[in-house]
Amino acid sequence: MNILVIGSGGREHALIYKLRQSPQVRKIYCAPGNGGIASMAETVDIGPLEVDKLRAFALSAGIDLTVVGPEIPLMAGIADVFEDAGLTVFGPKKSAAVLEGSKVFAKDLMKRCNVSTANFEVFSHLGDALSYVRKQHRPLVVKADGLAQGKGVSVCHSEEEAETALRNLMEEKAFAGAGEKVVVEELLEGKEASVFALCNGENGVIFGSAMDYKRAHDNDEGPNTGGMGSVSPHPMLDKNMEQTVLNTVVLPILHGLLEQGIAYKGVLYVGLMLTKDGPKVLEFNVRFGDPETQAMMPLLKSDLPELMMATCIGDMGHINVDWASEKSVCIVAASQGYPGHYETGFPITGLNDVKDGFVFHAGTAIGKNGSVITSGGRVLNVVATGKNYEEARQKAYMEVQKISFPGMFYRSDIAANLDT
Repeated sequence: MNILVIGSGGREHALIYKLRQSPQVRKIYCAPGNGGIASMAETVDIGPLEVDKLRAFALSAGIDLTVVGPEIPLMAGIADVFEDAGLTVFGPKKSAAVLEGSKVFAKDLMKRCNVSTANFEVFSHLGDALSYVRKQHRPLVVKADGLAQGKGVSVCHSEEEAETALRNLMEEKAFAGAGEKVVVEELLEGKEASVFALCNGENGVIFGSAMDYKRAHDNDEGPNTGGMGSVSPHPMLDKNMEQTVLNTVVLPILHGLLEQGIAYKGVLYVGLMLTKDGPKVLEFNVRFGDPETQAMMPLLKSDLPELMMATCIGDMGHINVDWASEKSVCIVAASQGYPGHYETGFPITGLNDVKDGFVFHAGTAIGKNGSVITSGGRVLNVVATGKNYEEARQKAYMEVQKISFPGMFYRSDIAANLDT
């Protein structure tokens, strides 16, 4: 089996690490890849949005399975283009990818399918939105309808903060068309959780869970990021809770989409808030999480290409997702200034010194002298496993301390006190 992975981050590196363990796999390509992926797969200099070039490459290279990592090409319709060419692709079509591409679509679907979520209102006019928040007298969350590089969500503890967020989206057009519509919803309290399901259009099976650390600095302080660390499995989710998520969220959403003529195939990421009233959905993503995938892949015992192919062809009756009994901790090493302005091009040292863990590259490239250099905000993911969270945590921090580059920083409290 020849596999093409599309993307260039730590998520794609982790997927390739697991894909290449399968005896079914002959060769893996990655477009465009990064400095670490280049040691595991043949990198192809084609961007994720160059859909026609990617299709032509897949046909010429005899690709049996294409795995789409990021959401942007899915929303651009890459799955539609590949399927029309007779190619097998793991990822939903454009009509289904709107589940992540539009907060309004997702919230309306949840309401129609009786899926538990925060109470919300949708606005397309600033005046109406401002009038609404002035009457609420409670913490609110303001969300841009469309994609906003992970920065379109504002948690507002005062009327003034909500007004600022609304004006930023709807008046100042901070994220262009993403803020033409906004969702204003109640602020849910509890612990966040990420649950993943493999879906064949009609049915789904749970594919693990994780907990993500979004804030840039210790004690959940600082700006939101794409994720500064993760653990898997989620410490508060057992098999019964996962089954509840499948029955009350995943399956109703799949059936609700089918009623609209949309068959969702691929992995569905369910972002939850575990409240005192039970799990409530915060958001859906239409691809594997990042950095959750980096924590999950070292624990997966099942054959990943086999799971993906079964999902693509719709034969999920015999799927069994098998996980190691250990815990996993992922620490993200980032560039100074991230998630704001940061500089790149710095040499990375110590990568070969990591012996008791995994290093998944995110923002790296190969320099002129063949060395690995920084090329992004989130640079590396250092992952370790252990019999409990604390053992995995200690190993991960021991390994990340062996690596350095100018301006490198990471949180020191990932997975702290999870075993108590």
